[in-house]
Amino acid sequence: MEQLAFRPAVPGDEELILQMIQELARYEELEHQVVADCQTLHHWIFEKGGAQVLFAMVNGQEVGFALYFYNFSTFLGRCGLYLEDLYIRPAHRHKGYGRALIGRLADQAVQQGLGRMEWWCLDTNTPAAGFYRSLGAKPMEEWITYRLQGDTLQAAAKAYKKTGQE
Repeated sequence: MEQLAFRPAVPGDEELILQMIQELARYEELEHQVVADCQTLHHWIFEKGGAQVLFAMVNGQEVGFALYFYNFSTFLGRCGLYLEDLYIRPAHRHKGYGRALIGRLADQAVQQGLGRMEWWCLDTNTPAAGFYRSLGAKPMEEWITYRLQGDTLQAAAKAYKKTGQE
């Protein structure tokens, strides 16, 4: 493995973050769903603190990233680390960088006393699923993910406002 280092994203990295998001979306054949832009990323990551980004770097060049945030488990009574995106650029795959990036985040979670680390994986992404299982990660097959987004999110908010409750 070449010399691997990590660095947190800082303001000014929005374009690089967006590029990696778009590359990941292209790999997952979901590029049409990316509506993020640099201004939005700056606002939510750096101004609002809604997520953090850790870059994997080789010879001073960013070769991948992890975008994550903290969630809360009521059953554990503590925060967890939720990995939203993990991406290693194709030319740098199969060199242990993804494993190292997850290991770095796992160490961070342990050092902070977090209760767990979790993420989603597309059921069609069999290479990633195999990789995650090789780490000892277990799929949560008993849980179903639900989502309100766009029009359905707006409708739920509108229905609440009609109740007149505050």
